[in-house]
Amino acid sequence: MEETLYNIEIHKNTGGGYIGKLFSDVDGIKEFKNEYLDQLLRDITIDMQLALEEFANRTSEYPEQPEVK
Repeated sequence: MEETLYNIEIHKNTGGGYIGKLFSDVDGIKEFKNEYLDQLLRDITIDMQLALEEFANRTSEYPEQPEVK
């Protein structure tokens, strides 16, 4: 099964620099700004990694309960 975790939009500012928007069902909308595209992508990637690690840690603390019949 395929599931979309994030949608990302990146726009070039008219005054220079870049704006990135990160959309997710879990975290909502986050906005990132940076003068350089590579640094903006780094910031977005780090944020996604931290959020996914946090989610993985939460789910390992509360394993799924076996189904009761």
